[in-house]
Amino acid sequence: MRVVLLGYQAWGRRSLEALLQRPDTSVALVITHPDGEDPYEQVWTDSIREPARTAGIEVVELPDREDGALKRLLETAEADVLIASNWRSRVPPDVLSLVPLGGINIHDALLPRYGGFAPLNWAIARGEADVGVSAHVMSQALDLGDLIVQEVLPVGPDETAREVAERVFERVGPVTVAALDRLATPGFVPAPQSRERSTMFHRRTVADSRIDWSRPAREVHDLVRAQADPYPNAFTTHEGRRLFVQRSSLPSRAYCGTPGRVACLSCGGAVVICGRGPGGDNQGVVLHRVAPEGDGPIDAADYFTEAGADLR
Repeated sequence: MRVVLLGYQAWGRRSLEALLQRPDTSVALVITHPDGEDPYEQVWTDSIREPARTAGIEVVELPDREDGALKRLLETAEADVLIASNWRSRVPPDVLSLVPLGGINIHDALLPRYGGFAPLNWAIARGEADVGVSAHVMSQALDLGDLIVQEVLPVGPDETAREVAERVFERVGPVTVAALDRLATPGFVPAPQSRERSTMFHRRTVADSRIDWSRPAREVHDLVRAQADPYPNAFTTHEGRRLFVQRSSLPSRAYCGTPGRVACLSCGGAVVICGRGPGGDNQGVVLHRVAPEGDGPIDAADYFTEAGADLR
């Protein structure tokens, strides 16, 4: 089976490496994006070009929405199927029609929820207990084509986005291969996604990383986990400059008071008051590691020398 892979960074590389292990699969062409300036594209920068060129596969770089160039490449590739793994834009129907089996998209979320961008960060920031990897038929509707295969990965209550992403990457290759096998199986029928249950998320911005201390402590802790290194960290402001929060935890008791104020130095860090949670009491979140803007990281217990500081 001849495959054209639309792939970028760690996701695309994992899919390519899995396809190269299949003796009955030939990757005719790899098409990738040029490197962008989005901070989330500076995180998992594993090159797809290296394994492709080692295997003697041509690599072509295309910017977003270069549909005419993509169509011309597929017209000469004579591929059976198109696979997308971290491809940033829709592939139009007239392009998909050039490959007999159509297209497969690999997405790191439990579709139909968390379509769009940065699904792992959004899911962890929203306190989800599960994430996953989905392979679906490519269609005009972004991330809403019929499901071919899906794997669920549980998320621990204190796991960071980095830890979850590393586990997700281990499953991208196997899901890619499983989806190819299923789509090529005579009589296989993909499962339609529920449009009513679908959620679509935009690219994360600086504003999405700002801590709102009026929110419950669980939500604040989840945001810190979602933005843990190597992602752009969650942040607040202290004494007129940003203070990035790299690591936090939840204490075993409630701390009541004014949201955003450092209540005490305890629990191995600095306890900051948050808004009312489901239980009714204000609950503190413990900051363990922080980084003042322009400076290196420091233990929060060393940064805050006493209680009473206000964070905004």
